[in-house]
Amino acid sequence: MERHGWTLSWAAWPGQLRPLLPAEQLLAEQPGSVVPPQQGPDGRPTAWRAGPADGSMQTVWWLWPLVALCSGDQFRGEAEKIMRATPVIDGHNDLPWQLLTLFNNQLREKAANLTSLAQTHTNIPKLRAGFVGAQFWSAYTPCDTQNKDAVRRILEQIDVIHRMCQMYPETFVCVTNSTGIRQAFQEGRVASLIGVEGGHSIDSSLGVLRALYHLGMRYLTLTHSCNTPWADNWLVDTGEDQAQSQGLSDFGQSVVREMNRLGVIIDLAHVSVATMKAALRLSKAPIIFSHSSAYSLCRHQRNVPDDVLQLVNQTGSLVMVNFYNDYVSCQKEATLSQVADHLDHIKKVAGAGAVGFGGDYDGVSRLPSGLEDVSKYPDLVAELLRRQWTEAEVRGALANNLLRVFEAVEQVSDHAQTPEEVPIPLGKLQGSCRTTYGYSEAPSFHPPPGALLASLSTVLLGLCLL
Repeated sequence: MERHGWTLSWAAWPGQLRPLLPAEQLLAEQPGSVVPPQQGPDGRPTAWRAGPADGSMQTVWWLWPLVALCSGDQFRGEAEKIMRATPVIDGHNDLPWQLLTLFNNQLREKAANLTSLAQTHTNIPKLRAGFVGAQFWSAYTPCDTQNKDAVRRILEQIDVIHRMCQMYPETFVCVTNSTGIRQAFQEGRVASLIGVEGGHSIDSSLGVLRALYHLGMRYLTLTHSCNTPWADNWLVDTGEDQAQSQGLSDFGQSVVREMNRLGVIIDLAHVSVATMKAALRLSKAPIIFSHSSAYSLCRHQRNVPDDVLQLVNQTGSLVMVNFYNDYVSCQKEATLSQVADHLDHIKKVAGAGAVGFGGDYDGVSRLPSGLEDVSKYPDLVAELLRRQWTEAEVRGALANNLLRVFEAVEQVSDHAQTPEEVPIPLGKLQGSCRTTYGYSEAPSFHPPPGALLASLSTVLLGLCLL
C-alpha cells in the first residue's frame, strides 16, 4: 500500500497484511530506497514496494542482509519460546539401531557415551538443542531376520532402550502412556517410548504381540520393507513384491483388533496403500504414519497419497513427516523448505490436526540442508511460523496432535475385553526350523492341502512296500 510516495508500515502476504519488521521500517524510511520483497508461504517473493522517492532512486543494499537477519531472528526466537512449553514429540528415531551396529549394544563403551557421541544424528546435547521432549525410539530388526531370530533381536533392541533410560536418568525417562509424556515435559526430561518397526518382529504370534506390549511397545509398524504372512508392504505398490494379503489377511485384521484392545498405536509407515486403507477403515482408534511424507509432492511409494490423507482426516489420524531426502524431494538433495512444503500439503489435505514430525534420524543416509541432525527442529518450526502457521497449529505439529491420538488409543483400549486368540494358519508360516506344537491337536486345526497329500503319499508308499 502506497500513499504520496511513502510506504505504509505494513508488508503484504497473500491475502493479508502484517506490520513491517523494525529493520524493514528503517529501510523504508531511507530516501529513494526500495524495500526488498517479502516471501510468501511458498517461499516466493511478493511485490516490491518503493520507499519515499526524492528522485535519487538510490538503493540501500547494505540493509538487506539486516532485514533477513532480523526476520530470521524473530521467527527463530518465537519458535524457541513455543518449544520451551511444547517440545517436540518425534515419531521415529533409529539411534538404538546405531547403538547395535556401532557398539553391539554395549552402552558402557567409552565411544558409546551419549553425551559425546559424534558420528550419529542424535546425542544428548543435540536433543537438548532441538527441544526434543519425547521420542519414539525405533526397536528395529531387518527383514532378513523374519522366520529366523526376529523375536530375539527385537527383545534385544527393546532392552537397549530401557538401558538408555537406566544409564541416563537425568535425560531419559521411559514412559508408556500420554500422562507419562506430559510428566516428562514438566520434569525437563525426554519421554522415551518404544515403537517396534516391522510386523515380522512378532513372528505372526498374538502372544508375542501381547508380550511386547507388556515390555513397553506402544506402536507397531505393521510391516517394514517386506510382506509379513498377514500384511503387505509398500514394495507391492512398486511391483517389486507380490501382494499376499491384499492389504490385511484375516489374521492381520485380528492383529489390528488386538492392538486396539491393548492400546498399541497402529503405525502404517512402510505398508502398501491397500494395507493403509484396510487398517484405517478397521481400526477403532486413530492411527499414525510414524515417518512418511506426502506422495503428491514426492511420488515415492513410501509416502502417503491424497486419498489416504482424506481417510487420515476422517479418522482423526496423524502423518509424522519424514526428513529423508528421497521421500522429500525424490532426489539426493533436499532442503528444509521442502520439508515444510510437505507439512503444508498434509495440513491442506488432512487438516492441521493431522501433522507431526517423524524425522527418521539415524535411520537414513541423506538429510535436507538445514535439518542435518536433531538439533535443527527449531529452524523448521521457525519456517512454519514464517509461513503464517498459527501458534496453535505449531503446537499441534510439535506435540498436541500426537498426544490427542495417543489419548484416543488409550480410551479405545479395553483389557477386560476377551483377547484375540485364533492363531495364524500353519500353512501361512515359513521357516525350516519352525515347530508345529499345538497345531496338530487344536480343535480348529485344518492342515493345508499340500501337507495332507504328502501324508497320504507316505502312507501309500508304505503299503506298497508291505
